[in-house]
Amino acid sequence: MTKIKKINNKTINEAVELLRKGKLIGFPTETVYGLGADATNHKAILKIYKNKQRPKSNPLIVHTETIEQACLIGVFNSKIEKIAKDIWPGPLTVIVKKRENSNIRKELCAGNDTIAIRVSSNKTILAIIKKLGNPIAAPSANKSGMLSPTSAAHVEKQFKNNTDIPLILDGGKTKIGVESTVIGMKNNNIIIYRHGGITKERLEKKVNEKIIDLTHAEFSEKSNMSPGMLKKHYSPTVPLRINITNPRSDEILIGFGEKYEEPNLSKSGDLDEAAANLFYFLEKYEAKGNKIAIAPIPNIGIGVAINDRLNRAIQ
Repeated sequence: MTKIKKINNKTINEAVELLRKGKLIGFPTETVYGLGADATNHKAILKIYKNKQRPKSNPLIVHTETIEQACLIGVFNSKIEKIAKDIWPGPLTVIVKKRENSNIRKELCAGNDTIAIRVSSNKTILAIIKKLGNPIAAPSANKSGMLSPTSAAHVEKQFKNNTDIPLILDGGKTKIGVESTVIGMKNNNIIIYRHGGITKERLEKKVNEKIIDLTHAEFSEKSNMSPGMLKKHYSPTVPLRINITNPRSDEILIGFGEKYEEPNLSKSGDLDEAAANLFYFLEKYEAKGNKIAIAPIPNIGIGVAINDRLNRAIQ
């Protein structure tokens, strides 16, 4: 039986004990809710893939408490380490070579010799990792291809009465609302594999060089280097159209900007607010059975990540 519980010392300790027993937990991060397992537990990792109905060719992100812990499981070059030190804790995942002597399960790397790592800014997951003593493998807490959850209730909706997931920690609505940005290295160039909570422009300012974008669909279909690269992903179960200014009579229009009525991702045209509301609004109107249309979103800043999610959702 899956239970939602408020976060306190007692429920954090409960989460740690469940992870030690090979169970999965739902928990908040600053981006979306995660579905966590002890990253050193083979059977627990397989439970993530089974419950999410996730292809085993799709790698998982490993959460560590600190960059020092991250360096124990992955090999960081100077460029990636500099970016990680500047942004962590925060919504950035880095793909680096997995250390051969690491006790992190190879199954979560999906056949790659690399590993995806991040340090979240959410205090709950950091406390759980510290008490557990091991990193946590944690993709988003949704069925593969479906909407990412930004609330505990949305997690429960997708995994209700699941004996593998007895606990969901309720940290309220997530702040950022889209997943972490994923970067890596290729031929000494920094690559973006997935747009997310940290913009490309911010990353380029950090390193003072152009970053190569490999998030487009043609590349995505040929690569399992990174999570979030499937061509079809982040989809509601109801029809969705994007870049719509005149909705059909049977559609609910989700607007953006002052010229649109409610529901509106951001009346003031704030892209950060729009990102935080994106999956929340999609889930809300999916639950009502509405066909959904979404107004155009500027393809700048975090708007690039929003449009990435919407374009994958309609494939």
